[in-house]
Amino acid sequence: MLTVKMALCGGSLRFLFSKSVKKPSPGYWLVLNRNYTGKDAVKYNTNASAQVLDSELYTQDHLALRETLKKIIDKEINPFVDKWEEAGQFPAHRIFKILGNAGILGVNKPTEYGGLGLDYSYNIAVAEELGNIRCGGIPMAIGVQSDMTTQALSRFGSSELKKEFLAPTIQGDKVACLGVSEVGAGSDVASIKTKAVRKGDDYIINGGKMWTTNGVQADWMCLLANTSDGPSHRNKSLICLPMNLPGIHVARKIDKIGMKSSDTAEIYFDDVRVPCKNVIGEEGMGFTYQMLQFQEERMWGVANVLTPMKNVIQETIEYTRQRKIFNQPVLNNQVVHFRLAELETEVELLRSLLYRAVALYVKGNDVTRLASMAKLKAGRLVRELSDSCLQYWGGMGFTSEVFVSRFYRDSRLLSIGAGADEVMLSIICKYMGTLPGQK
Repeated sequence: MLTVKMALCGGSLRFLFSKSVKKPSPGYWLVLNRNYTGKDAVKYNTNASAQVLDSELYTQDHLALRETLKKIIDKEINPFVDKWEEAGQFPAHRIFKILGNAGILGVNKPTEYGGLGLDYSYNIAVAEELGNIRCGGIPMAIGVQSDMTTQALSRFGSSELKKEFLAPTIQGDKVACLGVSEVGAGSDVASIKTKAVRKGDDYIINGGKMWTTNGVQADWMCLLANTSDGPSHRNKSLICLPMNLPGIHVARKIDKIGMKSSDTAEIYFDDVRVPCKNVIGEEGMGFTYQMLQFQEERMWGVANVLTPMKNVIQETIEYTRQRKIFNQPVLNNQVVHFRLAELETEVELLRSLLYRAVALYVKGNDVTRLASMAKLKAGRLVRELSDSCLQYWGGMGFTSEVFVSRFYRDSRLLSIGAGADEVMLSIICKYMGTLPGQK
């Protein structure tokens, strides 16, 4: 047995690894916070054959990370979800700081900026575990903070930008949002209208962004804007934009049918001045950088719905087993238990597709095709699964008192956000060579 001691870092206990290994090996995790472990050290059996892992992607290290996150979810988030859903917002700064202290917001980010320096499969493990939160809005907001606003910054940003924006985002000291979609440009990212015009050493930004997750509470935005009048795929840049600058107006918090606890903002820019040095990477490469971010966002989104889909199936089994109609449990009807078996099979097929994509991605492969397939399948499956399961709850399924109805509302977004189903189909067709006009 290997005993791994915890270390105190900035007032919190975080995951650390032996200096003798560059990457974590099975069993060598350090559990992060005394509040969530109740122990000064954690022991794991380092014999890999001692534990059977039902996954072709995860090791003991992934599972230990998930277990630690689960403790945080159970204590700091799930007891308050109903309250935050009713309020239409959760306390992002407080929750992100808790997660930041635990290292959850920078799993695959560089260690010199507070990250854990792990590969992307650990982000997927986190996304799956966040699916145990009893709503969709909070996991989505966390994903924006940890994955969707910072990947380009982490890869291509200057050290100055990383110190100013990446490090405090990883630590949970700053809330981040992503400014891409606009009123007339959602899935068609190339057609955005927001402009950043160079004037001396600054950009002057005018325009607006729509559907901005975390936008009401954000301290900074990863903004995609047109920085020249060139071709639409080569005239855009990603800019780190502090949200306290003059001329930035949060016009409204958007009322949505689902994802209630996640604040979603419409934001306008009126002659906002920001230094040109705030551009991430090269000017004009923003579209390319954002497309790279989208691939990870899509895989993250798929991973995040795997757990609630399994939970909805299990809760439906439990409910239909005890709910009787015509003197027998609803579950005894063949149409019910056969349908649940079909849905369970579909979830596991989706999981296999995702894990294949992630494994290839970690090895440095382009997984645009597989990620698009997984995103398309996930968006359609969550609708099918939530609708089928809700039906078996009868009248209770049409209330706000059960998780299946919340999942029914929240999950509808997956076929729209991060590229609609139709965009995923177009990408897949492009790889198949079947788009009209494609040679």
